[in-house]
Amino acid sequence: MPEQAPKSQEPKKDGKGKPTPARKQQEQLRKKPVVGNRSPEAKRLAKRALQAERAKAREGLANGEDRYLTSRDRGPQRKLARDIVDSRFTAGELVLPALFLVIIISSIRTEDAVVDLYIQLGTLIAMWGLFVAVGLDGFILGKKTQKIMEAKYGDKVEKGLRWYAAMRSIQMRGMRLPKPQVKRGNKNF
Repeated sequence: MPEQAPKSQEPKKDGKGKPTPARKQQEQLRKKPVVGNRSPEAKRLAKRALQAERAKAREGLANGEDRYLTSRDRGPQRKLARDIVDSRFTAGELVLPALFLVIIISSIRTEDAVVDLYIQLGTLIAMWGLFVAVGLDGFILGKKTQKIMEAKYGDKVEKGLRWYAAMRSIQMRGMRLPKPQVKRGNKNF
């Protein structure tokens, strides 16, 4: 019968089986560039990829895709609130054009100081009237949104939807993001 070697002389089965690499070799293997590839071509490719990704995100936001929306605009209740606002004309859409007109009309000077005063007073009263109309319209729109939400979702209505609807109603229709998904006059909620 062959003699067995003592346990201390047996080779380890779970050992690494090769010599320890020098420290210099190990450090070289771990070294990676901190900022990535700095060649001009790599920079150009990275820039193009980033531009494509941003364009896709911008398009997704404009189309109302939930994945690209901000947390403020996400969810079925927010979408319904947007659709309610977008389905009607609001007084808030007139603010920017009215301000433009007020600036132009206020710059008109006549030879009579009293006429100038009446022009300025008229534009001032018109703007304050528009601001009151925007406030009332926002309040009424918020109440309408709340009523539709409660009819559809019951007690599970998110907080802040009235304010969300009122703030969206102040923006001009073409400047709203996400873009309106319903036409004016649509009543299918």
